[in-house]
Amino acid sequence: MSKNSAGRLDVLKLGVSMGALAMAMTLAGTATAQTAPAQADDAAVEEIVVTGFRASLANALDTKRRENDMVDVIKATDIADFPDLNLAESLQRIPGVSIDRDGGEGRTITVRGLNADFTVVRLNGLEALATTGGKDGSGGANRSRQFDFSIFASELFNSVTVRKSTSAANEEGSLGAIIDLQAARPFDFNKFTMSAGAKYGWNDLSRNSDPRYTFLISNTWNDGKFGALLSVAYAKRSTLEEGSSTGRWENPSVRFNSSTAFPCTGTAYNPVSGPALTCGQIGTVTGGTNPTVTAATGTANNLWHPRIPRYGRLEYNQKRLGVTGSLQWRPTDNSTLTLDTLFADFTNDRDETYLEIISFSRSGQGLPQTDVVNFTADAKGHLIKGTFDDVDARVEYRHDDLNTEFFQNVLTYDTKIGDKGKLVVTYGQARSIQNNPVQTTFSFERYNSDGYSYDYSNDPRLPSFNYGFDPTNPANYQYSNSSALGDPSLLRMRPSKAVNTFKTFRFDFDYQVADWLKVRTGATFKEYGFNSWEKRNFSRVIPGGTGFVAEAAFPLPAGVTVADVSRLITGFGRGLDMPAGTPTSWIAPDLDKLKTVLGYDCNCINNNGDFRLSTLNQLGALREIAEKDTSYYLQGDFDRDIGSIPVRGNIGVRWVKTEQNALGHYNTGSTTVATVTPVGTLSQTVPTDAFQTTSRSYTNTLPSMNLSAQPMENFFVRFAAAKVMTRPQLQNLTPGFTANSQSAQTLTRGNPNLNPMLANNLDLGFEWYPDRETLFSLGLFQKDIKSFIQTTAVAVPYSETGLPNNLLTNGNTPDTLFTVTSQQNTKGGKLKGYEISLQRPFTFLPAPFDGFGGIVNYTRVKSDIEYVISNPTFGGTPRVQLTPAVMVTQPLLNLSPEAYNGTLYYEKAGFKARVSASYRDPYLIQVAPSATNNNDVRIKQKTLNVDTQVSYEFKNFTITLEGINLTDQFDSKVDDSVRQISEEYVHFGRQYYLGVKYKF
Repeated sequence: MSKNSAGRLDVLKLGVSMGALAMAMTLAGTATAQTAPAQADDAAVEEIVVTGFRASLANALDTKRRENDMVDVIKATDIADFPDLNLAESLQRIPGVSIDRDGGEGRTITVRGLNADFTVVRLNGLEALATTGGKDGSGGANRSRQFDFSIFASELFNSVTVRKSTSAANEEGSLGAIIDLQAARPFDFNKFTMSAGAKYGWNDLSRNSDPRYTFLISNTWNDGKFGALLSVAYAKRSTLEEGSSTGRWENPSVRFNSSTAFPCTGTAYNPVSGPALTCGQIGTVTGGTNPTVTAATGTANNLWHPRIPRYGRLEYNQKRLGVTGSLQWRPTDNSTLTLDTLFADFTNDRDETYLEIISFSRSGQGLPQTDVVNFTADAKGHLIKGTFDDVDARVEYRHDDLNTEFFQNVLTYDTKIGDKGKLVVTYGQARSIQNNPVQTTFSFERYNSDGYSYDYSNDPRLPSFNYGFDPTNPANYQYSNSSALGDPSLLRMRPSKAVNTFKTFRFDFDYQVADWLKVRTGATFKEYGFNSWEKRNFSRVIPGGTGFVAEAAFPLPAGVTVADVSRLITGFGRGLDMPAGTPTSWIAPDLDKLKTVLGYDCNCINNNGDFRLSTLNQLGALREIAEKDTSYYLQGDFDRDIGSIPVRGNIGVRWVKTEQNALGHYNTGSTTVATVTPVGTLSQTVPTDAFQTTSRSYTNTLPSMNLSAQPMENFFVRFAAAKVMTRPQLQNLTPGFTANSQSAQTLTRGNPNLNPMLANNLDLGFEWYPDRETLFSLGLFQKDIKSFIQTTAVAVPYSETGLPNNLLTNGNTPDTLFTVTSQQNTKGGKLKGYEISLQRPFTFLPAPFDGFGGIVNYTRVKSDIEYVISNPTFGGTPRVQLTPAVMVTQPLLNLSPEAYNGTLYYEKAGFKARVSASYRDPYLIQVAPSATNNNDVRIKQKTLNVDTQVSYEFKNFTITLEGINLTDQFDSKVDDSVRQISEEYVHFGRQYYLGVKYKF
């Protein structure tokens, strides 16, 4: 083994803009000039003694030295010292890692421009999946392979490793990164250890107190041969989210099509002056080019307008409990048996309340149309200001009970075989249960109201509203069956549940065949299960009414008024700087009062004749996937001098077989059942259920290589290449379908035959370590994504859909062309970028300034993907292609072109302070035509989050003060890449914690 192999560093750390690069080189050069020369042997380096946060940074670098793969590491002290609410927020400090937030708190991560769908997360060495529910605007409930980090408190883990390159020994499934989360074990400590901490939190928007508690106890016995550890983290948090939203902007005259606009099905406005232009006359989109819209007098139908202009408040009430336990036994000096247990329970109940205008979002057919009394248009074609009559107003209230329980048990046996061999056998089980037992929405409405006005002209993010009536007076609203208006949503109940299970058996064996060569081999067997459901009310006819109602519109009992079942929202708008005159109070449904009056949650046929919930009314959400993954690998780890240059690394290949069984349901029709109830005979439509099952398997061969060369002292050049894969999202694999319309010949279905997304990854890194605590690095990376997955719509004969002919109606035949919307493998694209990073304590400064230090990194990424805007059309006999597909090139979803992180810290004589900033550029969250209302894209605006922590450590006692989101960063979304009009603008307030910690 070459003399410096133990000290070779294996980190691809990259960050800072080119301007900051010059500063980084200057600082690093100064450090070299004013510190002792780096020593060749590690013994001299180990004489440097540091403590606290600096020590954790140095220990992280030590861990990286022992890695052949390109990694970044956070050690326990980092995690504990960063002012983070959960693990996602801890990870954002790493170069190339950005996070997505939900409710003001980190939820999922993006690594080098690839979102959570492309990331594998391992807990205690085994792959895991943990999912939560979120608000609709943030993606709703997680039904994919994404890992929701918000479940876990950062205090539960003592190390986090982000693997940005892969080797054959690492599990497949990631195009972006593998995240390893390791909980503490008793053998991590060399003596009895106990610590306890408590924090008192306060949010300046919600003005609620938020406690957090942590506890850890660990000990070893029998001369270190047996150990046990228990850690607990518990937190409560009550926060508000307040701001404006629009439900997206739309224009009835704009349609995404290849050559001509689609005909309009109705109009949102009925101008009272001047003729409306014919739908489709302007705003045609060809080849994905954004239309140029010219405003003309009296043409409100051809302007972009907000679908649901509103202000709203969301209330979050969280409880997060995490428990880890570990037992370790060392039966011999060469073997260890470890049992790791992890439990997490995350409850995030949410209340949403909106004062909104609902009629602008309707198509106009069969409804009293809204009249435009007067309006103002801007140069981009927005109806930016106006006064309207015949407006339908609504106060909407939604309550969600959301809970995730996560369990994991892992048994690991690690033993040496002779002097040269090592065997590690691991078996584990994990289960994640995401439950949304209550999702209930109530609304009060006011129809055909005159004198409403809105004004987005001064600030599109914070509009001015004048409703023309007092929104705090219950007498101005009614509680009625809105099904007559085609909008049966006064009561909506949609509980849901998803369960993910993992069983994993893995063995790894390595043997030192020569001083410079180690051969590694192993296998992994995984069984993965996923099932989900959602329930809704049966359709039925209310006595005395006509027509079926899709969801319940419970009538109030005689004598009960809106005032009896409502509450008053007050104090809205703190810190929003809303326009003068915009209401800051309004009434809203009161869930407890309505529950008492209506008894709607009895899951029975109650006195109002209302029917229980059932999965039969939402068969598209009834899914079940079983997956078996078998993989084998062979890898060689080498460490040898080539001439005078030490070179080490690995080269290997991984073979993977994926077997999938999918179950999906669909509606084959319905039957009408008459039921006698206390209020009369009700008719109920009961869907008839059928299901399909599919099975398939595929194999992949994944070669990989990692090289590290040390051409000069403390300078490393790294190269990595690998073929990688990511399996399709779970919800896309169901063979179930929804027959949207027999008259329009459309249906939506999953695609169990999706192939995995594949990529060829290349990495090149340059790293310089002037001393043990300093790192400067530059890294380049490219991911050639060979296959992508998109939602497409293709016209095919009904006979090719695989569905039974007895479902055909409306004169359709097996030869009738149906437009089938599903997911398909499409062409990918290249992702390229670089990272620059500097980590340095400022020991070259005179006292007391030598206690300062800094970490800064910068990431630049670019990737363009061809998105399908309009699919090709086919016709004739035999079938021929009539029109080509229309494509548009846009960046990859969730990719921020630029992101950076910076931390400035100070440590001296027990006093510690640090401030951290995390920035990311705007990024796409959707591309047309998927749910964008004919805007070409939806965009999440740039964010800059600033957090700080100050602490003072006595002998065994530490007091801390933390500030999170010090700038009260707003969450801002806009519609369209050119017009960029505000869709949502909300904030969450600043969070503060005062805490104490005792360590024995």
